[in-house]
Amino acid sequence: MPTYRDEAIVLRTHKLGEADRIITVLSRDHGKVRAVARGVRRTSSKFGGRLEPCTHVDLQFASGRSLDVITQAVTLHPYSEPLAHDYERYTVAQVMIETADRLVSEEGEPSRRQYQLLVGGLHALTAGTAEGPRPATMVMDAYLLRAIALAGYAPTLAECARCGRPGPHQAFSPQAGGMVCVGCRPPGSAHPEPRTVAYLAALLGGDWTATRGADEQCRRQASGLVAAFVSWHLDRGLRSLEHVERTAPLA
Repeated sequence: MPTYRDEAIVLRTHKLGEADRIITVLSRDHGKVRAVARGVRRTSSKFGGRLEPCTHVDLQFASGRSLDVITQAVTLHPYSEPLAHDYERYTVAQVMIETADRLVSEEGEPSRRQYQLLVGGLHALTAGTAEGPRPATMVMDAYLLRAIALAGYAPTLAECARCGRPGPHQAFSPQAGGMVCVGCRPPGSAHPEPRTVAYLAALLGGDWTATRGADEQCRRQASGLVAAFVSWHLDRGLRSLEHVERTAPLA
């Protein structure tokens, strides 16, 4: 059988038969791939824990009729190991891989930018900085905004999402596409603080320096807006988002 090799992040696994698993990965050059890992559930399996969700691996595949077969797996970054000991970061990682799974729907279609964004998000979630580790929900919200933007649903923050009138505006509507003016504001719109809108713009642009001054209230208000926006554009909510640990209700 012809073979090929690619780097990938493991998204999810399903049991197959008595000892096999179907592994769904987001790969660098081949997009989303579903492949069989034979004998992976046996204690003698040569794959060990290399095919757990959130693990960054180098895989070799053998092309099959319906599903490809994983013939070799080398761990590049075991992100799943530190995440397993931190509930908050573990649940945030589940949100990220579920989002990637939902946004990259076509199997075999290259999605390199989504792949690179997911790798970067998992790295930011598990690696520290000179100022210490970033808040897990901050990393999650930055990833969600940028992933949904890559899919073509970037929120409009500087002008009205409906009429294009220059801002700043006071209302935010997920169904309208972001900030809206008084004339275009639909019923039920949120009214975030100006600093929250600036914080969202920093997350969307990947400007980590500009996020340092955001306090807990600002981050929580922004997190609620991001969750509402992403859930709207994915047609249904992210199941894993319900399990993200929070100490108080969202603003």
